[in-house]
Amino acid sequence: MDARALAALAANPGCHRRALLDAAGVDKRAVAERLGAPAPFGRSQFAFARGHSFESGVTAEGGAALIRLLCRQTGEEQPEPGSVRVPELTAAGPAARAGRTALELRAAAAAGGWSLLDHPMLSLPVAGAAVHLEPDALAVHPDGSVTVVEIKSFPILDGSADAAKVGAAARQAAVYALALEDLAEVREGALLVCPEDFSNSPTAAPLDLRKQCAATRRQLARLTRIEEIAELVPAGAGFAPSRSEGELAEAVASVPAAYAPECLSTCELAFHCRSKARAAGAVEALGRSVRGELGGLRTVEEVLKAARSEQEPADDPAAAALRRAARLRDAALAEAACR
Repeated sequence: MDARALAALAANPGCHRRALLDAAGVDKRAVAERLGAPAPFGRSQFAFARGHSFESGVTAEGGAALIRLLCRQTGEEQPEPGSVRVPELTAAGPAARAGRTALELRAAAAAGGWSLLDHPMLSLPVAGAAVHLEPDALAVHPDGSVTVVEIKSFPILDGSADAAKVGAAARQAAVYALALEDLAEVREGALLVCPEDFSNSPTAAPLDLRKQCAATRRQLARLTRIEEIAELVPAGAGFAPSRSEGELAEAVASVPAAYAPECLSTCELAFHCRSKARAAGAVEALGRSVRGELGGLRTVEEVLKAARSEQEPADDPAAAALRRAARLRDAALAEAACR
């Protein structure tokens, strides 16, 4: 799992399917293609190379440009050139890198002055498993507090950026902030660094993480333990894309999903799950708000039956509302026909 996957999972904590496949490191894109429902989104090689080049420029020369942008946002005095401490974080394996990051965070807080941790490694327990996360950067202020830095390749045009992309960046930053809580004093605002207008020059904007951290913490706490989800998978089943389509479909179907239209922009298996939800007539395919309004009615067939029932429901407010809506619709159609 990475921060992107955790942020998507926190937005839909009831999806056992995504939780298990992400925890197992399954290539969901390859699985979706094998099942005949590929997801038409993802970064091109050109976009990936452009993003990598932009990030390298932002963190070059000891992160001088990044710290300068951060100081503009916080009003702090900019450090002298070459005075920013940039510790070496290499180690053998994710667990060792996470330990090294924790040591350097404590050392930076004790040393005072500015420090920049470039691609550190953090650890966060999720559903009973340790997940290792790699932020773009962490800036340690002279007072020892830490700002999470998200470096993205989408532009900020005339002071504003795509709201959906900014929201996704905030959710990822919130995951990093939660992983930092036991290691350092984390500032409530993250720093979003993006290209300015149509240039490759960096600019920055603050991200308020308070609501995102609270929501993500609450949602992650609701996740079922991975071991419990894995028990649902039949013996001998597997999710390797090399398996036959039938075997793979059976294995995927053995783990419950919680499809919602929002999944289409965050999960590679969303189109497969949508087709199954539509085939079953599940009301989840219409959206979470609709699902919440319908109470115990789980399928479109049940909804239509309740709306056309000749008996007035006594104790089901959802069925009563549907019945009333059907009467109003019939009356409107009849009035339109008479005109």
